Amino acid sequence: MHRSIYSLGLAFLLLSLAANATTFTFDSDPFAGTPVLTTPGRQIVGGEEFISFSPGTDLFQLSSSAFGVSGPVHFINGTASAVPSGGVNVVVLETFDDDNNTLTPFGAGQAANLIADRITTPGAGFFIYFNQSLDLPRLVYSTDLSSNTSDLKILARMLNLNGAQGKNELPDFSAANFEITTATNAVPEPASLLMMSTGLLGIGRALRRKIRG
Repeated sequence: MHRSIYSLGLAFLLLSLAANATTFTFDSDPFAGTPVLTTPGRQIVGGEEFISFSPGTDLFQLSSSAFGVSGPVHFINGTASAVPSGGVNVVVLETFDDDNNTLTPFGAGQAANLIADRITTPGAGFFIYFNQSLDLPRLVYSTDLSSNTSDLKILARMLNLNGAQGKNELPDFSAANFEITTATNAVPEPASLLMMSTGLLGIGRALRRKIRG
């Protein structure tokens, strides 16, 4: 009886996650139609998506072919001093200023520089930082996390994580919020999760019949 209750509970949990989780997919050339990659110096491209993101359930799905970032996700969440010299392709930056002056801007370029000051191994990647002027976090693609001249594309701003609440929720981001995908490893759709949970329900019924027998 206990096994069947456990299986039923797990199935309902999967159903709930399937209903509430949102996947944000980025699979197109971030600089398409622009001369960014042939223009000297750092170029920062905006035009990002405005989204609501829940670190507890939601996912950023990032195309390996579009961004030139190989999976799997190698993740760090912490202040600039915690960023290692290499081995990461996704950074959540918990440093909110670069000069201890709230009157000067802290944007994508300043955040990218803090990361580049730590990373010595060249390679493209992604980072989330908290924009001082907008008072919210943004997801950014960098052509080279180790370079202070890397080109940047702002992919998304998270409107629901503004102010002190947003800063407080940055530590909740984990590697589970990111996936670097190829054409063959897309995230299961909610319908697939529903099929999984239905299968678990069947297992639970079978266990219950076996216990009763």
